[in-house]
Amino acid sequence: MDEVREILQAREARHGRFETHAELSQWLKHVVREAGRNKQLEAAQAEALDMILHKIARVMNGDPNYRDHWLDIAGYATLVANRLPHD
Repeated sequence: MDEVREILQAREARHGRFETHAELSQWLKHVVREAGRNKQLEAAQAEALDMILHKIARVMNGDPNYRDHWLDIAGYATLVANRLPHD
């Protein structure tokens, strides 16, 4: 359990409190779902949006200068873009 406690402490130092992150992340996801309730998204598109919003919440709740957050956002968007036909 010491290892888990150390991991959680490190994550909180980088990403902020889990509870505040969870509130912000869920609020962002709710707003996006409500705005797009008439849209038909593929599972990969919906999951990528959820992950992007999760990362945005981490940026806002924790360290905005943590480069991996920004790379993850770009990565999830790229995963969807690569599945779409080129115009």
